[in-house]
Amino acid sequence: MPDFVSPFAFILMRAIGAVLLFWTTFLLFIREKMIKKDLIRAAFAGIFGVALNQLLFFKGLNMTTPINASIIMTSNPIMVLIMSYFILREKITIRKAIGIFLGLVGASNLILNGSVILLDSHHIMGNLYLLINAASYGAFLVIVRPLMKKYNPITVMTAVFTFGTLYVLPFGWDGLIEVDYLALPITIVYEILFVVIATTYIAYLLNSSALKFLSPSVVSMYIYTQPILATIFAVWVGSDTISQNKIISAIIIFIGVYLVSVRSLKERKQKLS
Repeated sequence: MPDFVSPFAFILMRAIGAVLLFWTTFLLFIREKMIKKDLIRAAFAGIFGVALNQLLFFKGLNMTTPINASIIMTSNPIMVLIMSYFILREKITIRKAIGIFLGLVGASNLILNGSVILLDSHHIMGNLYLLINAASYGAFLVIVRPLMKKYNPITVMTAVFTFGTLYVLPFGWDGLIEVDYLALPITIVYEILFVVIATTYIAYLLNSSALKFLSPSVVSMYIYTQPILATIFAVWVGSDTISQNKIISAIIIFIGVYLVSVRSLKERKQKLS
């Protein structure tokens, strides 16, 4: 983007590619029916998890800086924790609150690393879009959790992406038909396939599958590991280096993830009994 594909067209491309993969998997291996009430929930999940999540992220990123975007996205676990409390009645324990706070501190320190957040009028609007985006994905995790406990993840994601693709269609269709597909370099084709298969189909499937076993607040907490993984990949390809600040940030994040993820002694005893 934007040399070969416009942002909204690329979102639609992701959605169509993913929905085709989900439907193929569903028809070949699952063939599970969802009741009408749950289809309505899946339709809402498609709004928050696909349409608003993708459209607002790309729109916001276009109007602000990568540093601003990265910092704002770290608010996602906090929003999930609050939504889980009001919608799913998930308790906000001191241990979880401390863990999320540590993750926020570690991720922010790793992302900023001497940089600054810009807050002029243009960036503020982009920041607002990204904040709504973070909230929408948090709502998606909370809304889709009950479905994951009832159905196969493929069934749920097929329904969610079917609705999500319909929502995105009006925004990306014009851009999609304007793409000169014959002129796309093979490297661009590979990159598009990677985004569709790896970061959409597989990522959404694994993320939603985790909700069968973990609460939304625990699943969302792992967003704090993204800056660490990005640093590891950057070091691997030679575009970044390891520093004391990055090591300290990684340790803080891992402690935070551990505190949120591990069950309390009381919960473990209750499960055993």
